[in-house]
Amino acid sequence: MAVAQDTTRLSLLFVGDIMQHDSNITTAFDPVSKKYDYSACFEYVAPIIRSADLAIGNLELTLAGAPYKGYPQFSAPDALAVELKRTGFDVLVTANNHSVDRRKKGVERTIRVLDSLHFLHTGTFVDSVARANTYPLIIEKNGFRLSLLNYTYGTNGIPITKPNIVNLIDTVQLKLDLAKARDQKTDAIIVFMHWGAEYQSLPNAEQKRLTKLCFREGAKLVIGAHPHVLQPMEWNKERDQLVVYSLGNFVSGQRPRYRDGGAMLWVDLQKVVKDSMAATSIHNSEYELEWVQKSTEFVMRPLRYFEGDTIFIKDKVARDAMTLFTKDSRALLSKHNVSIRERMQSQLPDSVVYSIRLTDDVVVDSVLLENPLIKFYGLHLTKESEVRMLGIFYDYELAKQALLQVAGSTSLRRLRVVRRTDLELPPRPEGNTN
Repeated sequence: MAVAQDTTRLSLLFVGDIMQHDSNITTAFDPVSKKYDYSACFEYVAPIIRSADLAIGNLELTLAGAPYKGYPQFSAPDALAVELKRTGFDVLVTANNHSVDRRKKGVERTIRVLDSLHFLHTGTFVDSVARANTYPLIIEKNGFRLSLLNYTYGTNGIPITKPNIVNLIDTVQLKLDLAKARDQKTDAIIVFMHWGAEYQSLPNAEQKRLTKLCFREGAKLVIGAHPHVLQPMEWNKERDQLVVYSLGNFVSGQRPRYRDGGAMLWVDLQKVVKDSMAATSIHNSEYELEWVQKSTEFVMRPLRYFEGDTIFIKDKVARDAMTLFTKDSRALLSKHNVSIRERMQSQLPDSVVYSIRLTDDVVVDSVLLENPLIKFYGLHLTKESEVRMLGIFYDYELAKQALLQVAGSTSLRRLRVVRRTDLELPPRPEGNTN
């Protein structure tokens, strides 16, 4: 008699350090509206993030309110968290060396803001009761249940304000927490660590020791942050365990070599249910690279869209920096990674589509809709993120000319030409001029 078997999969996407230095905060500020706008920054990583079943990142800052500041004591605008949510992030870990940069107010307000936006989060807690009730964090998605733990090596010497709790790396506590995670009977245990030496491309002995401890105590995935540069990734297929020592910077203001980008790690879990018994394993894992460009704004450039680009990355210095980051990253990871390769992207189609993106706070009224240029090019919303786009253009220079026309005949501001990543490209019409 055949035995019924059910197989399901869950795609996880992990990113590294989400930071806001002074330069990031300054360029996100719109002096006209007096608001912060991060839409340009995450424009091109959003389709990637949203495609994962669960997207998890390291929030290495506080949301403590004004005055907003970068290094050394970070407090970012709430608009950043709003944009992270719209970009597609589901879970943020908050235990890091900047958790108490703004003391008690920073810890507690960060938690309140994340709660208000319906993020799952862990690593910092208002008090011991909150930790006892919610830790390890259980994440449920698509029939999977996961346990998530998060720790940091320290808080830059700033005392943790009572009754707040920031999870510090303590092997005795770590073993206790992992025992509790095992008791949760979830499908997989994930430990997100803030550890290692800054700007070092290889893990140190402490990282390796802690990884072995986590695996020995039941963790399936160990994800690392803090060094601000990439470090190797290892998937032990025989033991069904995976570690990435550092994913580098996801977004930051750091511009030196090795620090101006990072990796996004894909992990696909597979659960097989047979005779009412479930077994979960790592089915596949790959990474893809993203580089952060600084011009008038910070814009993240995933290699799947921008490798070799000369249209959006016109400045040769910037192109050379992206090329160097790509070369350095591939050299490191191809040499030291174990069983985790770069996700190879299919070639972009010959016809790339552009549109003019409007800011999110645009008021669409009868005056705007009756403008001849707006009517001519056509205003529409993207399907997933409901962003307002104007026109569809098959030529970048024509899109730029249209932008100048629209800017000159309307009160619209901060317009920008974007490459459309949300469209299945239709055949290019014969004689198309826009």
